[in-house]
Amino acid sequence: MKKTLLLFLATVGCILTVAAQDMIVRRDSSCIEARVTEISPTEVRYKRFSNPDGPTYVLPVSDIASIRYANGEEERFAEPVKTEAPAAAAAVPANVRYSVGDYYDCDGVQGIVIWVDEEGYHGTILSLDEVLLPWSVFRKPELRTVGTGDQNDGRANMATVARYIEANGLSWADFPAFEWCRNKGEGWYLPAINELLTLGNSYHGGIRSHSDRKARNNFNETLRLHGGKRMDRMVNYFSSTEKDDKEAWTTTMEIEPPYVIEIPKYNKFLVRAVRRF
Repeated sequence: MKKTLLLFLATVGCILTVAAQDMIVRRDSSCIEARVTEISPTEVRYKRFSNPDGPTYVLPVSDIASIRYANGEEERFAEPVKTEAPAAAAAVPANVRYSVGDYYDCDGVQGIVIWVDEEGYHGTILSLDEVLLPWSVFRKPELRTVGTGDQNDGRANMATVARYIEANGLSWADFPAFEWCRNKGEGWYLPAINELLTLGNSYHGGIRSHSDRKARNNFNETLRLHGGKRMDRMVNYFSSTEKDDKEAWTTTMEIEPPYVIEIPKYNKFLVRAVRRF
């Protein structure tokens, strides 16, 4: 009864705030002002109401209590049946050793582990979601070299972009892939090309030349069980490392080389964020 009342009050509060958009009410009673673009049996895709031309976000249906649409109609979602997750997909508590492929959930930060140091206490996680975005918006005759040449640490490239924006009177919206990663919160960034190559190796069980189907399936299953999207093996992922004024370095999760391909920055390709822990 108490949970139902909280959900009702949250829904009413959202409706009173704004009545001209779709309102997603999550099971924790938080609300998202949105424009819902697609609903499948497993996920809901939407754009933020405040940024209708921005990136598409994805929420698992299991996280959503209801959606009140702009026309006043309301759709409620059945509460998911709780099942025990396989050991490979279980969250790893803080202050313990991590392994590649573990689900990471600590202090509100979630992701999947793609690299760990020798002791296993520190490493890199990958965002559960992904999005199609351009690296930057500049086309001929306004192509420009930003200076993001670091191949090993995307954090350095993010800092370079920040300096470039300030020096040239631009905004993060001019660099959509970087902006999407930055908007995830403190510590998230667009990976450098070698960080993406590490991801490719981890995804295939350690090295692509000896691809491990079981490791790959476990990786995707961990993503799915925690509301994420499986890795795409065919579409290129943007790195933060640029080649020149026109192109940036990308990679795919495919087994066959070439593993690194240059792609025009203004084209839309997949983007995933990473974060150190």
